Amino acid sequence: MTQIKDIRKMYFEEGKNISQIARETGHDRKTVRAYLDKVDWNQKPPKVKKETAFPKLNPYKDDIDTWLNEDKKARRKQRHTAKRIYDRLVEKYGEGFNCSYRTVAGYVAVKKKEIFSAKEGFLPLKHTPGEAQADFGDADFYENGRHYRGKSLTLSFPHSNKGYTQLFKGENQECLFEGLKAIFEHIGGVPPRIWFDNASTIVAKVIKGGGRNLTDDFMRFMEHYRFEAAFCNVDAGHEKGNVENKVGYHRRNMLVPVPRFEDISEFNEELLRRCEEDAKRTHYRKNGTIEELYRDDKTALLELPKTAFDTSKYITVKTNGYGKFLLNKGLHEYSSAPKFANKYVLVRLTAFHVTVLDESYREIVRHERLYGNYKQQSMQWLPYLNLLARRPGALKYTGVYHMLPQPIKEYMEDLSKQEKGKVLRTIADLTQRSSFEKAVETIRAALSYGVTDVDSLINLHSRLHEKALQLEPVRLPEHIPNLKRYEPNFIAYDKCLGKAGVKGC
Repeated sequence: MTQIKDIRKMYFEEGKNISQIARETGHDRKTVRAYLDKVDWNQKPPKVKKETAFPKLNPYKDDIDTWLNEDKKARRKQRHTAKRIYDRLVEKYGEGFNCSYRTVAGYVAVKKKEIFSAKEGFLPLKHTPGEAQADFGDADFYENGRHYRGKSLTLSFPHSNKGYTQLFKGENQECLFEGLKAIFEHIGGVPPRIWFDNASTIVAKVIKGGGRNLTDDFMRFMEHYRFEAAFCNVDAGHEKGNVENKVGYHRRNMLVPVPRFEDISEFNEELLRRCEEDAKRTHYRKNGTIEELYRDDKTALLELPKTAFDTSKYITVKTNGYGKFLLNKGLHEYSSAPKFANKYVLVRLTAFHVTVLDESYREIVRHERLYGNYKQQSMQWLPYLNLLARRPGALKYTGVYHMLPQPIKEYMEDLSKQEKGKVLRTIADLTQRSSFEKAVETIRAALSYGVTDVDSLINLHSRLHEKALQLEPVRLPEHIPNLKRYEPNFIAYDKCLGKAGVKGC
């Protein structure tokens, strides 16, 4: 209507002719003239579609509807055909069933469209049991003392208002898959329908008419778990209001104060347990607790697939002369191993790790995955240290030497070739026992003490970074008698010392 109004204004108020208006608006001259000549602006009432009633089937519709709704939990190849429904009705009612196959087939066709057709673009006001909504929200946390501006993935069930949440360091495809998989396995099933927004990790393109071109990986994930994905309108994430409220509720009640933990995977397991405890409260509007209402959701869940889904993403990358490669548009740098310098390597990406694999899919090195749109690097030193330990004479002539932290270079400055090899092997062992950072701390401490031998390094590392073993006191059996404590008498020795130099003493 806005375009029509502009066309009429250009003609009647601005005095432009039809040709000018057609050029400026891009409309055909006939279209412009039709808008100008139109005098009747009444809106025609819509036509009501006639429903195929199938009155003869009324006594049997409940059975048919139940069977078709149960099919939502079955694989496509194991769903009822019209012929199978007809046969079941004949088996159940015998001669009392007086409807033709054609009547049954007609009703089944209409009902299947109602049950199985995708309805995109809006959320129903009445939430069907088992239907879920998923969304990411912002969440800060500390892991091993390091602060992360991370994300929380929440899956909520609007029918019961039950929800589950999982923490991640970022928001990507691997985080989505790992989070949903963990929740599916925890609840022992899969929601038959899940609502999402139009995130690029899921939707490759929103096409005209409301359709979506989904990413290949997400379609594989959907097919594996057999759920149906539904989407909000573009820029209308508020349409899935239940999960948006749940994201905020979990953040206020489970992530305040800002959580601190050592391992994010263990904390995610704790979050699932907290979500179960939270469901014991009374529903804000319905009668009963959230957990009681969730029983309907639980009944509607699809069965978990027997085969586990690999949430990893596999890519090939080219390393540089140091065996390093870049991810996240060149911002994040990871190491592999010296022997893979200037070669293509296979990399497995998960929500938490970046793992370099050899040609037999064996792990070479594993990194904590980096997140954030700024330059970072992760260096796994063990493969490089092992190489240097075998060739200490070439240490200063390799690019690896310049990558070593200053304390290590300073420590080895005056060592012989043989001593350098021993120290490098020791640093590699200490790295494997704890971490490279702790091994560097040990070297720094050794410099302050002025020690250079390998034994001192090992002992110093144990004192700095390893807990002292606390032994329980030894308790003797009852049959062993208590011995009288021996008290030495040094008087005789004192007398001799008083006669120092006297013969016979």
